[in-house]
Amino acid sequence: MQLIHQVKHLIRKEILLEWRSKYALNGVLLYVVSTVFVCFLSFVSIPKLTWNALFWIIMLFASINAIAKSFMQESRGRHLYIYTLVSPVALIIAKTVYNSLLMVGLTLIALLFYSMVFNFPTGADVLMYLVAAVLGSLSFATIFTMVSAIASKAGNGGMLMAILSFPVIIPVLIVLIKLAKNAIDGLDRSVSLDDIGLMLVINALVMTASLLLFPYLWRD
Repeated sequence: MQLIHQVKHLIRKEILLEWRSKYALNGVLLYVVSTVFVCFLSFVSIPKLTWNALFWIIMLFASINAIAKSFMQESRGRHLYIYTLVSPVALIIAKTVYNSLLMVGLTLIALLFYSMVFNFPTGADVLMYLVAAVLGSLSFATIFTMVSAIASKAGNGGMLMAILSFPVIIPVLIVLIKLAKNAIDGLDRSVSLDDIGLMLVINALVMTASLLLFPYLWRD
């Protein structure tokens, strides 16, 4: 119960800080809107495979911009203060939950705007694509939250985050784009069940690794 209580308060703290500054929300929305607009001026209309790839390229960089500041924006004094109040497990859970909610919301907003500018491909399974979008958001959130925690302990956090996240995010992107492509092609949903299961397993493994490793990282 104490762990749940700490997680609730930490999530509330993250929401209040974000609501005051609106850094992640405004910055990422500006990035998504401007990128989609530039793509519209460049392409006007695009094939459905390019439509899918372009959307995930936009969301990949948007997620990095949104989540990179999770730990790196925290001052050393605030780190020490939080360290004395809550357990490291509660902190990593709260950060991951908050970033997951943030990324799901941003992805759905971005998908809506993207579909308005570039019409959603005809014959696509919209519900399955929404499932892929949510799973992709959760994957980005879990991976980049842990990588942000590791990078925050180094001097050059931004560069280290890019290096550490590359080997982890590539397999996720391969599965994610395949799952989204099945939805774009309008294939039977049973074809995508294995990919959905694999995405869930990857998220579970990353979250488990975070819970096991973060307490040792947080002590340094």
